[in-house]
Formats: sequence, structure tokens, C-alpha cells
Amino acid sequence: MKKTLLILAAALSGALAASAQTGREWQDPAVNEINRLPMHSTFAAGESMPLDGVWKFHWVRNASERPSGIWQVDYDDASWGAMPVPGMWELNGYGDPLYVNVGYAWRGNFENDPPHVPDAENHVGSYRHTFEVPASWSGKDIFLSIGSATSNVYVWINGRFVGYSEDSKLAAEFDVTKFVKPGENLIALQMFRWSDGTYLEDQDFWRFSGIARGVTLTARDKAHLKDVRITPTLDADYRDAQLHVEVETTPRVKSVGLTLLDAAGEAVTEQQIRPAGGKAGCLFRVADPAKWSAEAPNLYTLRIDVSDGRNVTETVTQPVGFRSVEIRNAQLLVNGQPVLIKGADRHEMDPIGGYVVSRERMIEDIRIMKEMNINAVRTSHYPNDPQWYELCDEYGIYVVDEANVESHGMGYGEETLAKVPAFAQAHMERNQRMVLRDKNHPSVIVWSMGNEAGMGPNFEACYRWIKDYDASRPVHYERAVYDRDGAFTDIICPMYWDYAQCEKYLKNNPSKPLIQCEYAHAMGNSMGGLDHYWKLVRQYPSYQGGFIWDFVDQGLARYEKNGRVSFLYGGDFNNYDATDNSFNCNGIIAPDRTWHPHAYEVKRQYQNIWTELLDPAQGRVEVYNENFFVGLDDYELTWELVVDGRVVKAGRIGELDVAPRQRRTYALGFTSADFCPQAKELLVNVAYKLKNKRPLLDIGHTAAQQQFVVREYDCKAGFGLAASERPVEVTVWERGTRVAGQTWEMFFSRDGFLSAYDVDGRALMAEGAELRPQFWRAPTENDLGAKLDRKLAVWKNPELKLTKFDAGVKDGVAVVEALYELPAVKATLALTYRINGAGEMEVTERMTADKSAEVPNLLRYGMTLTMPARYDRVIYYGHGEHENYADRLSSADLGLYEQRVADQYHDEYVRPQESGTKSDVRWWTVADSSGTGLTILSDAPFSASALPYATADLDVSNFPPQQHSGTLTARDATFVNFDLRQSGLGCIDSWGQLPEERFRVPYGDYTFRFLLRPTIK
Repeated sequence: MKKTLLILAAALSGALAASAQTGREWQDPAVNEINRLPMHSTFAAGESMPLDGVWKFHWVRNASERPSGIWQVDYDDASWGAMPVPGMWELNGYGDPLYVNVGYAWRGNFENDPPHVPDAENHVGSYRHTFEVPASWSGKDIFLSIGSATSNVYVWINGRFVGYSEDSKLAAEFDVTKFVKPGENLIALQMFRWSDGTYLEDQDFWRFSGIARGVTLTARDKAHLKDVRITPTLDADYRDAQLHVEVETTPRVKSVGLTLLDAAGEAVTEQQIRPAGGKAGCLFRVADPAKWSAEAPNLYTLRIDVSDGRNVTETVTQPVGFRSVEIRNAQLLVNGQPVLIKGADRHEMDPIGGYVVSRERMIEDIRIMKEMNINAVRTSHYPNDPQWYELCDEYGIYVVDEANVESHGMGYGEETLAKVPAFAQAHMERNQRMVLRDKNHPSVIVWSMGNEAGMGPNFEACYRWIKDYDASRPVHYERAVYDRDGAFTDIICPMYWDYAQCEKYLKNNPSKPLIQCEYAHAMGNSMGGLDHYWKLVRQYPSYQGGFIWDFVDQGLARYEKNGRVSFLYGGDFNNYDATDNSFNCNGIIAPDRTWHPHAYEVKRQYQNIWTELLDPAQGRVEVYNENFFVGLDDYELTWELVVDGRVVKAGRIGELDVAPRQRRTYALGFTSADFCPQAKELLVNVAYKLKNKRPLLDIGHTAAQQQFVVREYDCKAGFGLAASERPVEVTVWERGTRVAGQTWEMFFSRDGFLSAYDVDGRALMAEGAELRPQFWRAPTENDLGAKLDRKLAVWKNPELKLTKFDAGVKDGVAVVEALYELPAVKATLALTYRINGAGEMEVTERMTADKSAEVPNLLRYGMTLTMPARYDRVIYYGHGEHENYADRLSSADLGLYEQRVADQYHDEYVRPQESGTKSDVRWWTVADSSGTGLTILSDAPFSASALPYATADLDVSNFPPQQHSGTLTARDATFVNFDLRQSGLGCIDSWGQLPEERFRVPYGDYTFRFLLRPTIK
């Protein structure tokens, strides 16, 4: 009889394995796991063995073609390929990377039909791998953890079905004690590109498949910890604390020792507890502990010694941060203080590994955040690798932890899965598992129920569960803002509210804090107007910041034949898959973690030390410490007195005694006696540098800086042609007009434009070039999103019909006048050139608009000329040193700069676009290595750029969309653009919003006066 039962059991086991392999779990929203262990807090225990490495791998294009029997020990896998674990299929030769923002990966090819997913193009990957189990593990409980499997995973060990899991961003853990044996074992996995879970994973990112985090086997004593929950609370005065500890254990555990250790490893307090029914708890009281915050991430350690009554069977540690989070008086408080959220949204993305992000890369990201004064991150749009939270605990980053729920492709109406009962369980499981895993991390200050998944009963249930389980943190969800007055979100957390929307809410007696979950869309050459947002944040107490979308461009690196790197985006791989092109490249930094120019604007606006120049004559300043918990003891203040771009006096204040949220006045060390009477411009620069090393930041790191204009440059003073006794002559030829002096000559072509400019036998203009009006720029990503390439196309190459041309000499100065009609824009344009005997040329560009005409805005109003490539450097006095624009100036200080033309275009923009402009320029020189070149001045501050590319080279509206900055080929010329006005960049969003009106260039009358002055050395 016993033998018969064993045979039946074996047959049943085989049937279950076969059933699991061919089952429909992957299209059943009621089945999201089989045999998966309950989620618990993250901790290291027992003896672990990573199974990472190269596994046997088999891939099929369509789900129905997947192989059967792969779990069998004697299955022939000799013809299989290989796959790194962790590793994404599409980055290792199996299928193509695909990117869409809104909609599922099958968008445009298959209809949405939840919970069903297509068979066609539903790739299935099968894995097989052998591993050794040590004989010393006999008698222990053995667990398998698969850190992240997209979109699902079936698991077999030694021919037997172990379990199944969905939710690709949280670990699937299984008890495999009864499946493994000492010696060699076989694990087999099968994963689908798409499952019913995919309907809740429609995030705005690359759609990869595979294993993104490590696979681990762990052996633990039968007496072990199953879970621990740590809840710190602070007293009403935020001074003393309580620590509530709850443990869950296996039945063999007889006692648990709890010891709280401080940062030095010294015991603060301890208790011994005895579980009953596998559960126990206790309460610690701690007098005046060092509190945790992003500014001062003070951590304690809770040591948990588990005993079977005779021996300590395992020791587990957990970080403890004493901090409180609450909402009171329409403000989010941490430790009783209304902190400012200087945040960024961050996808887990690596330019080489895709979803596979190393610990080193995580630390690099946090280091950059610290350098940039970012203090908060939203784990958009799913729980991150557990290591990320450990690092945020350690280094001090506030975290909004987001559940892996996004069904954007279903829309927000009646079809939203938030209202579909069949998906209620999946919504709840994903939220519960996130909270259960990350509950002990002090860095997690807000739970987010998901992203862009509509609103309905499924989220209402999640909200209630989280609030019931964890009263120590608020809960937010963006779509809940618009449902029943935000009843199911504790924070008003909209996306991309503009300035007016924010002020409307803030002026209307707000009941909840405003913290935008996404704002200031950082796509391409962007972030114009970030300072406006932060002016509002610092004005209204209930506006506490937000999270910039997003931290890093999601481009994938490709090394080009020219040795440069291109960053690939959607649509770069095939013509079949849906694509939203470059819309996933909207980072503050590039994929390789190079800072974009707008990163400096983030650093400036997010800085925590601010200065006000109180009395320039006495050098008195007021220093404001915007931190909430730390003083400025670690910093020194350095200052410079700058005259016309050159430092004439400098100093430092080595000791700064400014408490949090306090101000203090200091005398820098100069007076008005140090001002130079002949100075055209007088500036004061201040900077705050670390004098003591801090985690990830070195001594000398500049945390904050500002600039003050004491005496402003007067561009009009002295503007105009210098007196010259040298003769000048004008000769009109059939093919044009020649203007010449003793050592120079110019030529105006038949269309009235300057086409040659030679001084001392050196050509200042490239052959075939002209000095021409320019109204167009290579569209930025924001321009393209607003469709300005189409709406403003009339300004791209407008016809200029020459209607009048005169040239002659008047009072010893050559005067050339050309008048044009611009029929497409119903305007006239007059160009007047006044040229003296030294070869200097004063130009007036005057446009007169038809006031009754309806003509769209310009992107710029200025001029362009092309110089030979030997003029390969720029020397200028204006805003720098990184590129800057009318609405992105706060981080670009006025100064005297010298740079290479080759460095002016920002190569790390994923797609070509406008780049390299410097604003509020007082004068601009393009020169060769000897200093010979051409200087441009104006009677008002202007903007200028000098690039190795023509505007047309950077204009992706001229080409198919798949263009990459890394493939640009520099021309054998230097293209100089200089403008009276150029449109701002904007940042409210990248798909329609224009820059603020004051930074646009409306159709109208304009006069640009500038001077071209040869510099011969």
C-alpha cells in the first residue's frame, strides 16, 4: 500500500509539473503566485550562495512555440544558447529593445484584451542551470530568491514544479528545502515577455524581459527569523523616542535577543523576548537619540539574536533611524520640520545593462544627487533593488516608495483597471508586498500606490490597507488628486502643474501639502523656468517641492566607428514595434551620468545655503541656512570681488555659525574703496565649500554659490565705430559691391549680404558664406513636443526679396543699405552697414512687422555667419561657463571665459538640437590659436554661440527622427550665431507647453545693433 501511495504521489507530482508548464496562470489575474513565500523585510541571514552567472538559455518568438519538458533532468539542452543572470534578453541578442510611453508593448499591432495577452511576439525565455548544494546544508531550510523577473517566472528544481510568480519588481522567494539535494541540482525557469501582470506594468520605460536582479540560494537553521517590523516614534517635542519591535519566527525559536547599537557599535538598550505562536514584540524607550534625516542620516543598528534555546542559530541586523513623518497644517513634517522636497524621479536604468544596475552605479547616482543638492527620490514607478534603500538610509535620501502598478495604456476612464474587480487582488498584492518589504527603512517617508493607473475601488482598498497597517507614513497617488477632492491621497501630488495652477491651489486655503510627483520635464535642452517653481516653493509654506522628471536619460550606449558614443532610444531597432522615439530621454544627467547643462540649474535652485548682499559698500552679506536639521559648521565661505571679469580681491570666512533656518550677517572683507572707478562692471561672487569630508563628498566640494551685480555693464557706453583716419572706398561691380581699406576688404553679393571679410590677407568668413539674418533655431525636444517645428515653420527659411540696395561713402564711413521684403511673414527687413577705415562694421538689423497680420512667434531674432574652421575658440564676457538661455540663467554666472568651439555643442544630448548658446553676452570673440579673429559687440546684452555644426545639421525636423548626437560629423567651419533675442527653453512639460510669455519672441518690430571688430594679432 505504501509503495502504491508513493507511485501515486510521483505521478501526481509529474502531473502538477506538466500542468504548471502548460497552465494558464500567465493569463489569470486571480493567480499571481503559486508557493511564493510571503513578503518580508529585507535582511541577510544564514549562508547564501549566489546563482548568478551564465545560464543555458532558449528563446522563442511566440508563446505557443515555447518548449515543453525543460524541467526534466535529462532534457537535451545542448543546442541552447547562453544568457547572463542577471541580464536582459534584448541586450544579449534575443529580441529588440522596445520603448513606448503610453500603451503596451503590443501597441498598434494587437488590441488590449485584459487579462489576455497576444501569443504572437510574446517571447518566451527558458533557462537551465546546475548548482551544487553543500552537504553541510543538510537539515537546514533552503530558500530560492529570484530578485526580479519580467514579466513572470515558472520555477522547477530537479524536475519538480516549485512555483510561479508575477510582479516583476519584487523578489520571488520559494522554500525549496524538499526540492534540492546535496550535490548537483538542476534549476529550470520559464518566463514570458507578457503575462496578465503586464497590464499593470505599463511604465514609461524600456520594455525588457529577463532577470534584472540576482538569484540566490540561502540555507538557514530550522530556528530562524521570518520577519521583523521596526516602528520608531518620537515624542511630542521630537526629542525622546520609542522603538516598537515585532518579530515573527519559526516554531523552533525559543527566544530572541534584541540589542540596539549606536553608530559606534555600543549597546544603547537590549531586551530578551520569547515568541508565542511564532510572534513576539517589545518596546524600547530611548532618550534623545540622534535623529535620522536626509541632512543627518544618523543610523542605529538593531541586532537580532535568534536562539533555539541552546544556541544562537542566526543573527540578523536591521538599520534603525529615529524619525517621524506626519502631515499637519497642510505641511509634510519630518521630525516636526516642514522639509523641502528637492527631488528627482529615478528609473532603475543602466546604459549597458538596462534594468541591471550595479551597486556601484547606485552609489554613483546617490553621489551625483548629493553633489546636485537633490535630497529626495521617487522610485518611479516600482519598488527598486533592496540595496537602493539601504544606500538611501546610509547616505540620507528621502524616498517615495512606489508600487509596481501602472495601467496607463487602459486610460483613466471606465476601462481603467482600477475599477476592474478581476485586478483588485493584483493591485492589493503589489502594494502590500512593497510595504511589507520596505517597512523598516527610515529613508522611506511616503508610500505611493502606483502611477498613472486611473482611480477606482482597487486603489481605495489599497489606501485603506496601507493606512491601517502603517500609520507612521503618509500615502500618495497622483490620480487620486482629482477624485473626490483627493480623499485617497494624503499629499496633493499632481504632474506638471504650471505656475498658475500651483498658485491657484496655494492661495485657496490648502488642506494638504503640494508636492508634485513629476514636474520640470528635463527632456533635452530644457529646464528653463525651474527658478520660477522654486520662487513659489519658497513663497508658499504648503508648496514643499517636487520630483523632476527625471534623473537620468534612458538611452542605451552604442559605440560608433568614430570612437564616440551614441545613446539609442525607441525606434532604433526595427520598424515593427511601436515607439515613442526619444521620449524616455528626459534626464537631468545623460545615460553615462555626464551632467547636462541644466543639471547646474538644478544644483543652484536646490542649494541649501543662500546669501543676500546687504551693503555692497561695506561688503556685508546675510547668510541663510535653508537646512532644517544641520548647521553650517562643515562649510567655509569664499568670496571674490570681480571687475570686468577679473578677480581683484578675494577672501574666505572659515567659520560659519548659522543654525538651521537661521540667518547671520558677515563682513566679507572689502569696502567701496576696493571698487575700481573705471570698471565697467563690478561683481561679487560667493561660494560655500566643504572644509570637512562628508560621505560621498570631498573637501572643497562647492555646495552653493551666488553672484551679485554691484555695477552693471552699460553696453551702450562707447558702442559704435571707432574714429579712423584711414580711407575707405566703395566699388560697385556687376557681381556685387566691394568695400575696402588699406589692409582689408569686404564684399557684398548681389543679394545684398556680406559674403567676404578679409583683413591682412586673412579671411574672417568661410568661402561661400554670408552674414545673414536668422529667425530659426534647431528645435529643442520641448520645441518639437509643442510642434513648433511645424507651427513656426514659416520662419525656418523665409524668402528675403531684395527691394533696394545702396552703397557709398558718407563722412569718411562706407554705408551699405539693403532693404528686403519677407512676404511669407508680411514684414520688411532693413540691413544697414557702416564701415570705417579700420575695417570695423556697425550693423543695424531692423524688422518692421505688419501689425494687422497674424504671424506666429519667432524662435530667435539675430544673425549668423560662417568662419573658417581655424577660428576654433571663443573668448567672451557673459554668462557661462555651461550653455544658458533667457529662462535658464541662475546657475550661469557672469564672467570672462575662454573655450573651444569643439566643446560648445553638448554631445550628450541624445538627439541633435539647439545647443551652445551663452546669454547676456557683453562681447564675444571667435579667434584662432594666435588670438586673431572677430569680436562681436552690441548696444545691449545679446546671446551667441559658435559651433562646428550648422543650424540645419542639428535640426531633426529636416531628417527622419532616428538621429543621434554621437554620429554628428563636425564641418570644416565654425558657425557663429548671435541674437538680440532667442526663445527660452521652458520646462513645464515637453509635449505642448511653451516657455513663459516673457521669454518668447513674438512677431513684431525688432532692431538689433551690433559691431563686428577684427582682432588681428
